[in-house]
Amino acid sequence: MKIKEKLYFNGDILTLEDKQLYVEAILTKNNKIFKVGTKEECEKVASEDVELIDLKGKTLMPSFIDAHSHFSGYASSFTQVDLSEVVNFKDIKEVIQKFIKKNNIPKGKWIQANGYDQNFLDEKMHPTLELLDEAAPDNPLLCKHKSGHMGVFNSLGLKEMGITVDTPNPDGGIIEKKDGKLTGYLEEAAYMNYIQRLPMVSSEEFMGSLIKAQNAYASYGITTVQEGFVITQLAPIFQYLIQAKLLKIDLIGFMDVAKADELKEKFANCLNKYDNHVKIGGYKTFLDGSPQGRTAWMRTPYLGEKENYYAYGTQSDEELEAKLELALKENMQILVHCNGDAACEQYINQYALAKKKIKSTNEIRPVIIHAQLLDRDQLDRVKDLNMIPSFFIAHVYHWGDIHIKNFGMERASRISLAKDALNKEILFTFHQDAPVIEPNMLETIWCAVNRITKNGVLLGADERIPAIEALKAVTKNAAYQYFEEDIKGTIKEGKLADLVILDKNILKVEPMEIKNIQVLETIKEGESIFKK
Repeated sequence: MKIKEKLYFNGDILTLEDKQLYVEAILTKNNKIFKVGTKEECEKVASEDVELIDLKGKTLMPSFIDAHSHFSGYASSFTQVDLSEVVNFKDIKEVIQKFIKKNNIPKGKWIQANGYDQNFLDEKMHPTLELLDEAAPDNPLLCKHKSGHMGVFNSLGLKEMGITVDTPNPDGGIIEKKDGKLTGYLEEAAYMNYIQRLPMVSSEEFMGSLIKAQNAYASYGITTVQEGFVITQLAPIFQYLIQAKLLKIDLIGFMDVAKADELKEKFANCLNKYDNHVKIGGYKTFLDGSPQGRTAWMRTPYLGEKENYYAYGTQSDEELEAKLELALKENMQILVHCNGDAACEQYINQYALAKKKIKSTNEIRPVIIHAQLLDRDQLDRVKDLNMIPSFFIAHVYHWGDIHIKNFGMERASRISLAKDALNKEILFTFHQDAPVIEPNMLETIWCAVNRITKNGVLLGADERIPAIEALKAVTKNAAYQYFEEDIKGTIKEGKLADLVILDKNILKVEPMEIKNIQVLETIKEGESIFKK
């Protein structure tokens, strides 16, 4: 096989290495970074066939690493009704009906609509059963909330799922009933249980969507993505991705810890190691819901009509501790979804207990997924336990105004405590939780640096961080979160040539201009996988 060499020069080459932040040139050979230094030093070890790449003043840096999202969920969104732009019930009805007509959806076929948020609808409430019956009278329909934690079925959808007024609420979830009738609304455990029973689209259509999703991530400069909750139904899809060698980017999955034995058997070939770009990195579980959906489990009550409402957890202490003990015994990393500070408290306490109980010395780098309302009094214990908060920092922009409404300005200002974590030398990462929002890393960095809401409110000025630290959260720190700091996250000799070229340098533009920077090219292991 002929060696492929590329020599990059004449631009801002940002290594993110502590000892030397910028270098003049780099030489890549095949899939790795071979030489870092001056152009002359790189030329000395290059062959005559080297491809010279003049950056013309652009910025070359390590590619972005997705610390948490749902790759298959993002792919599925390409096959569903997009409700992200609707502003009222009339829009919802019209968009669904247009989708049915445009796609010639036959009677009886399931329809999924995704991306509404009652906070931004004129009616300030979830879609009603009656509305959805009018929108799709001949099809079972599910409207999914943008958070991924709740949704509304129409009557045919409820019937297909076998949900009746006598169906009990599961632990940690609600099937809503009013005046002895179903409203179609389900949240948390109830919602999660039933969406796993929805029929999947055809294999051909879904594989096409996975490729679309891969290309979309690459267009944002991302070369490593996450499947944030691997369930049994995803096993054949992952296996096909491996066998057909369809992936150009790395995909790291985290298995439902409640199905640990079953899933480990199915993924034996890629447990903690890559097989054609697919790796299983550990386990995942949930402890609460979403703050904008008012289901994040809090230590202080929500503001609003309902007095003393704190939302609720999804598991008992004993259930959680058993799962954490399993992860520690097996030396498997675990990611735990915690938005509210009560959920974070449960995780911190039970992880400390599990470590003490089994006297584990394994450092599994447990991750607090979202960690939005993790509070200041909890940070010292997070550090002592070597836990990694992965902040959904873009919430400041997308839902910051809703958090002010739900919690008041003072408490809302303490979402995503990145600066406090930085001051305490707690390593943290950032993510977008796609398909909740687009996996736009530059917007996320902009959010962390500026902390401006959609309404223009500066939310938590003292929690703003320097651009360099925000950049590390989606590169260097994310590589560490995945136990991949030796092969990814910075530009260093011997690491993978996972790179991105930007039209401007994040560290040299005005903070408010960061989100306008363009990804020009994404390179995975030396190969260009996206060009603008």
